[in-house]
Amino acid sequence: MFICFFRESHVGMENSMKYKRVLLKLSGESLGGPEGKGISEEWLARYAGEIAEAVHGGLQVAIVIGGGNIFRGLAGTGKGFDRVDGDKMGMLATVINSLGLAMALRSAGLEAEVFTATPMMPVARYYMRDDAVAVLEKGGVALIAGGTGNPFFTTDSGAALRALEIKADALLKGTRVDGVYTADPEKVPDAVKYDDLTFDKAMEDHLKVMDQTAFALCREGNMPVIVFDMNRTGNLTALVRGEKVGTVVHV
Repeated sequence: MFICFFRESHVGMENSMKYKRVLLKLSGESLGGPEGKGISEEWLARYAGEIAEAVHGGLQVAIVIGGGNIFRGLAGTGKGFDRVDGDKMGMLATVINSLGLAMALRSAGLEAEVFTATPMMPVARYYMRDDAVAVLEKGGVALIAGGTGNPFFTTDSGAALRALEIKADALLKGTRVDGVYTADPEKVPDAVKYDDLTFDKAMEDHLKVMDQTAFALCREGNMPVIVFDMNRTGNLTALVRGEKVGTVVHV
């Protein structure tokens, strides 16, 4: 009887989902906990638990993670690093983060597969859109690392590209703030939060949500971006159920 009830509850949750498939973008710093450096096992487990709850409810989740907790290529250029080589280091950092989160997801009871934008066997599988989608359709999580595989592109741009490729319903950007504000709310106490705004408005006002290339990709592909607080327990599941969470950026 318990098994039957468990299945029924998940079917009900799946039917209540607003989105079927999403791409979740996480910053590398988020895996480092409050200090934003290195990899925190506690925060890996917390994120894995949030993602597992949503996946068990029927959501298909692909993930792109930044690498800023380990190395940020652009920042290195001011310290004598060549931009191209620095970006290569940053791409490798995203692979390390993806491998860590994949292990945490497996510990949470999910299948998880890491794909990379450039060949990196046996560390991870070379990214092919159909292979990643097959993982999602089996109820697993596809972590797509290595950015676009090219220098001069951020992981935000990589996330926008992958969201369009896998035909996600939305790109979810998990941050430590609860949406998009007129200014940085951590620095400007009276900053005003947007419930929703257009890509054009965000680009015109230079709101630091995603870089311009990522915005342009999402705007042209009509891919809504939802910026929300990933650190608040239950936010991810509430969002995909259609509850009012974060800020929606749309065409």
